[in-house]
Amino acid sequence: MYPTSFDYYRPQSVAEAIQLLRQHPGSKALAGGHSLLPQMKLRTSSPTALVDLGRIQGLSGISDSGGRLSIGAMATHTAIADSDLVKSACPILAEAAAQIGDVQVRNRGTIGGSLAHADPASDYPTVIVALGATLTATGPAGDRDLPAESFFTDLFTTALNPDELLTWVRVPKTGMPGMGGAYMKHKHPASGYAVVGVAALVGLEGGKCSRVSLVVGGTTANPIRAKAAEQMLTGQAPTAENVAAASAKVADAIGEPMGDLYASGEYRRHLATVLARRALMQAAQRAM
Repeated sequence: MYPTSFDYYRPQSVAEAIQLLRQHPGSKALAGGHSLLPQMKLRTSSPTALVDLGRIQGLSGISDSGGRLSIGAMATHTAIADSDLVKSACPILAEAAAQIGDVQVRNRGTIGGSLAHADPASDYPTVIVALGATLTATGPAGDRDLPAESFFTDLFTTALNPDELLTWVRVPKTGMPGMGGAYMKHKHPASGYAVVGVAALVGLEGGKCSRVSLVVGGTTANPIRAKAAEQMLTGQAPTAENVAAASAKVADAIGEPMGDLYASGEYRRHLATVLARRALMQAAQRAM
């Protein structure tokens, strides 16, 4: 199908983009376009105008900001996956970026577009929540920082206001001795999207887990933290038995999982426990 008619704008600055979003109710920001354009063709989304962010300077950088990395919302998946800085300072993020779609998607898609779209089957939200990242929204009143865990509010819905843009993603550094992370997913064979994705971070001190972060995506509308599993493994040695016992708690965190023609809710719940065990074990091994 063809999309309905719409106006098209290419602002040169964030301020101009925000002004255009305010001036045109029902308009949408365009980043990589891999999610929005197919929706427009199917007419599940019919924006009155597109505000193309592609020419705005300064939104695609990746820099070291002390204890964390600052990543511009227009940074592509390829830029993140190939960045030596990301690989060394936050390897789990580079690992997730490298698993997104195919080469064409990674070369065009952006971290900001993916996060703002809030697809439950996308990879970044799961990792961003596990990292405890901070997302910066810029609007008419200026910037406001949003914790990743409260950024995603429902299916394809975020805490962004209609006249705000996601401009920066700031992630803590995890690439240090005694800290390991892993992102694993069971991907749909046709789309590459995560049927289930699991992000795990493990910190070790004296052979025991001093920090555990475990987040599951793809099973519910938004990523969920498996808090009972985290608590069970914290203070314990990351043995196969302890990790298996903690991973068994993941099913309880999921509640009512989503299901479709490819994977039922029960199958997704089972996958989550399996991937959680594998991700935790790999994260612990990387921390040693």
